[in-house]
Amino acid sequence: MSPRPDLGLWPHLGYAASRIERAAEKRTDADALRALEADLAARWYVVGGELVAMRKSITGCDPLFERREAESLGVATHSVFLGLMDGAPRFALAIEPAAIEALKTRDGFEVSDLRTIAVRGMVEEAHLPPLAEGKSLLIWNSRRRFCSNCGGETRVVEAGWRRDCPNCKMQHFPRTDPVVIMLAIDGDRCLLGRSGRFATNSWSCLAGFVEPGETIEEAVRREVREEAGVIVGEVKYFCSQPWPFPSSLMIGCHAKALSRELVVDHNELESARWFDREEVASMLARQHPEGLITPVPIAIAYHIIRSWVENGVEFT
Repeated sequence: MSPRPDLGLWPHLGYAASRIERAAEKRTDADALRALEADLAARWYVVGGELVAMRKSITGCDPLFERREAESLGVATHSVFLGLMDGAPRFALAIEPAAIEALKTRDGFEVSDLRTIAVRGMVEEAHLPPLAEGKSLLIWNSRRRFCSNCGGETRVVEAGWRRDCPNCKMQHFPRTDPVVIMLAIDGDRCLLGRSGRFATNSWSCLAGFVEPGETIEEAVRREVREEAGVIVGEVKYFCSQPWPFPSSLMIGCHAKALSRELVVDHNELESARWFDREEVASMLARQHPEGLITPVPIAIAYHIIRSWVENGVEFT
C-alpha cells in the first residue's frame, strides 16, 4: 500500500512498458516483411503530422486499422515496421496532415494528438508505446528525405529504420535526444520551476538536453546550476521515459542540493522556488489552496516528484 493513500493509486507512466517485440532481424529480410504485411493479424497505426487517426467504438477509440482501410484514409507518404505485439505484426503509416484533418468530419472516426490521447486515456494503454515509436519514426523519416552530408535524396532501408544516400553512401539512423529531468532536494524541500510553456499554475522538475561529451550526472548538475543557480552534488537515477515530441528519452533523476540561493535564468524559466513536502503533496492531489499543480500523471516529472513525496531519497 502507498504510504500516502491520500494521493490515490500510482498511475502508469505514459509511453513506457512497451509490449512490442521489435524483431529487428526482420527489418532486412524483404520476404519476411512481405509475409508480415500479408498476415491477417497485421494492423497499422495511422499518423498525419502530430495527429493520430482512430476508429470510434463503444468502449473508446481503436487506433488499429487493417492495411486496406489504413491506406484508404489518405495518400500514404511512407510506412515503418514497428515489430510484433503478442505475435501480431504492427506497422505505422504516415498520411498527409490534410487527409487526417479531413477525418474529423467523417462519422465513426476520432482524430487527436498523442499527448491528448494519453492524458485523456482515449485508447488502451498498450497502444501508447507503439504509437510513440511509430510517430517518432515517421517524423524522422519525413525530416531526413535529403542527406545532411551531400544533399542527395535518401532512400528508405530496413523497413523505415535507416535511410541511405545513394550519392555519397552515407547511412542515416533514427535519432533519440537524451534529456535529463531532475528534482533537486534540500532535506524536506524540493526545487520546482515554471516555464511559460506549462499549463496555468503548473510547476515541474527542471530539465535540459544532455550535451556532447557529458555524462547524465554532469548534465543534471549543469542544468540545475544554469537554470536556477543551485549547486547539486550526488545524483541518483530514478527511471526513464520515451517522450515522442518529437523523439526524446527523458532520464529521470533525484539530486542532492548543496546550495539554496536561487538565481533564475529567465530565458529558461518564468520562476523557480523551493516547496516543502506537504505543499507538494497538495499539488499532486490537486488540493493546493492557490491552485498550484504538478504535471499530469503520464509525465515522468509526476513520478519523480511523487516518489520523493512518498518515499524520500537517501543520499550518502
